[in-house]
Amino acid sequence: MTQENPTCCTPQNSVKKNISKPIDYKKIKSNNTSKKKFEGKMIDFNNGDYLMGTDYEKSFVSDGEGPIRKVKFKKFSISETSVTNKDFLKFIKDTNYITDAEKFGWSFCFFDSLSENEKNKVNFWTQGSEWWCRVDGAKWNSPEGPKTNIENKMDHPVVHISWNDANAYCRWSGNRLPSEIEWEYAARGGLEQALYPWGDELLVEGKHMCNIWQGTFPSKNECSDGYFTTAPAKSYEPNNFGLYNVVGNVWEWTSDWFTRYHNNNNSKPPKTGNTKVIKGGSFLCHESYCNRYRVAARSSNTTDSSTANMGFRIAKNF
Repeated sequence: MTQENPTCCTPQNSVKKNISKPIDYKKIKSNNTSKKKFEGKMIDFNNGDYLMGTDYEKSFVSDGEGPIRKVKFKKFSISETSVTNKDFLKFIKDTNYITDAEKFGWSFCFFDSLSENEKNKVNFWTQGSEWWCRVDGAKWNSPEGPKTNIENKMDHPVVHISWNDANAYCRWSGNRLPSEIEWEYAARGGLEQALYPWGDELLVEGKHMCNIWQGTFPSKNECSDGYFTTAPAKSYEPNNFGLYNVVGNVWEWTSDWFTRYHNNNNSKPPKTGNTKVIKGGSFLCHESYCNRYRVAARSSNTTDSSTANMGFRIAKNF
């Protein structure tokens, strides 16, 4: 089977016609309120403005990356890393929450990350990007199928997380998802209109700065950055603001509904929509196919979709 009209970077499970029920957040109750729920470091930003978007010649115009526009933001805090498996496990143990991937009974995986046994079971690929396949039993703590686990990946970003799941975690931990404006400002690290969080060159003195695909996509990953799939959430050098892995590794959910059209001062996202904005690209990005590991790059997905390369980081007001 194949999926019609999949997104370029993260397939949608719209083939299921959104069977997951709306989450009643009032039922997500903590069993232990005495301990700090998210133990990672938060980085604070005061009110400010910056030039959002890009006019880069290799950008994806149809994604709404441009035009460059001056936007404002109010003070906020954002986590230095994406939420890890260790972080998410604490949430699950405290609430017994069931993720969308568990409700559906499957999630999307990168085909070459699967064992030979799991590959032989696959009967559903996405049309036009057949490296994505449906894997029964894939979920946040079994990322490559039911016989896999996260025992050696507790410091990696949690994946197979839908927007619903990420939002539920935020509600539980007393945080929220960052807006796209907040996410992009923090990811830029104070550099105006640079392609990447560290500048305009992908490599710095021959050193890899993020986890993306090297080699020939999708047939051969040379793994010269050290990783085939996800890297630990605190890998490579942080940007000037102290954020790790804001590009590459995993796509990260934001709070905003997706639109391709922006006002000159687009400080207010659409109030409704069909998909949510995701930022940062992932370990599957490669210049020959998807150079969305740039700060201004963006994509989107439905609120109940989950894949092996989608996670999130958290934000809050202060």
